Amino acid sequence: MGLGESGMRSVTGGYCPDGRYSVDRRRFITNVAAAGIAGPFTGVACAGAQGGVRPVRGYGPLRPVRDLRDGKVRLHLPGGFSYRSFSAAGERFSDGSTVPGRHDGMAAFAGPKGSAILVRNHEVPGPVGAFGDKRRAYDPMAGGGTSTLQVTRHGEMIRSLPSLNGTLNNCSGGPMPWRAWVSCEETVNGPDVADDHTGADNSRLARRHGYLFEVPLGRAATARPIRAAGRFPHESAAFDPSSGAVYLTEDNFAFPSGFYRYLPPEHPLRAGRLLDGGRLQMLAVADEERKDLSAGQRRGAAYATVWVDIDDPDPAFSGRPSYDRAAQAVGAQGRKKGAAIFSRLEGAVHHQGTIYFVSTQGGATAPGDTPPDGFGDGRGQVWAYETWSGRLKLVYESPRSSVLDLPDNVTAGPRGTLVLCEDGDGANFLRGLTRAGELFDFCRLQPIPGDPGAEFAGTTFGPGGHTLYVNIQAKQGMSLAIWGPWERGPF
Repeated sequence: MGLGESGMRSVTGGYCPDGRYSVDRRRFITNVAAAGIAGPFTGVACAGAQGGVRPVRGYGPLRPVRDLRDGKVRLHLPGGFSYRSFSAAGERFSDGSTVPGRHDGMAAFAGPKGSAILVRNHEVPGPVGAFGDKRRAYDPMAGGGTSTLQVTRHGEMIRSLPSLNGTLNNCSGGPMPWRAWVSCEETVNGPDVADDHTGADNSRLARRHGYLFEVPLGRAATARPIRAAGRFPHESAAFDPSSGAVYLTEDNFAFPSGFYRYLPPEHPLRAGRLLDGGRLQMLAVADEERKDLSAGQRRGAAYATVWVDIDDPDPAFSGRPSYDRAAQAVGAQGRKKGAAIFSRLEGAVHHQGTIYFVSTQGGATAPGDTPPDGFGDGRGQVWAYETWSGRLKLVYESPRSSVLDLPDNVTAGPRGTLVLCEDGDGANFLRGLTRAGELFDFCRLQPIPGDPGAEFAGTTFGPGGHTLYVNIQAKQGMSLAIWGPWERGPF
């Protein structure tokens, strides 16, 4: 009987869908290094001091720094650091088409002559029309997608083009070692679903949305959804080279979210891409059905886990159900079988068999704090899932909003320190979380007049760790390259 066929079974190692392939630990580390993904993940220890406030110096106090592109102050950084912005919304791609807004998740790959190739999401909602060449669009009415940019390590643009268009709400995703980006749609909108809270007319959409799309570096994206990986509000994707599984986070804003894995029919390192037709599963805590992990956790919390199969990962709707009902259709199947409950799972990153992922509103409400809108009363958690043991551990839980406020995207630095993008109610920071569980401020976003919702997104280190690339998601979004004396601190 295969994994999941009995409903739930413990996981103690990698999964091989066809029983024929397996990549051992030494080989998968070699494969990742050879594949050219920038910013090797040297690891974040599962820091036991959950929620502890351990102020560290990091790189020193923050000060306003002028953008080398136009002299404006957009960031506050430690001494010695510089940055340059590039590819803002409304500017032109190399083919003359217009750069869309809502810059979001992003990954960096090694490019020629020391450059970086960035694949960047655009989280554009609604039936506003596709950017770029509409003939290549998955849905000509949908305004989201990805762009692919080649830049220097100092943020100077070399070339930029649309790479996936006609998708919706492309929030985050994940880099793949065969030099591709998997982009995630954070929605289930489509002509078969009633209008969502924005009131945008879903009947104008031509296709169903809520899927993963692969964007290769060396060729044009096919704009074919990976339907077996589920139709739900996707956020991030993290690939485990040992097993071939892709771990997925769900950000179902007003409702419980889940942690998933997609088991493709063939190992992607053999197939050279992520194939449709696999199996979708959802994480559960062993012997504790529907365990609520969105609530505040005990110090050093850890759980044995199992996986449950999702029988219908791509549900077909009739009668145009409400958006809220459609958004919960996949997750409800897992919870019916005992899957765990999380609050708003967002960024995820893989390191040596461990998946680190963020719960934006996980935890308990601290005295003096106000619970945020949406599902979940806390100010953020960071979790670690060990793929080889099946153990889930709490890395960090925010003790209050002034320490860590609604973490979102995440990446890892060359020394293994996590970089967390905040999406908080006040000032937004890039914060570092060290392997010892210490949190520090690295960068603060200069408030943008008339745009209080502006936030950081898509943080990723470039080739060799020289440059941290990050997006500002704002009314006029843009990307930035940050560099400086990294050797002085934990990154």
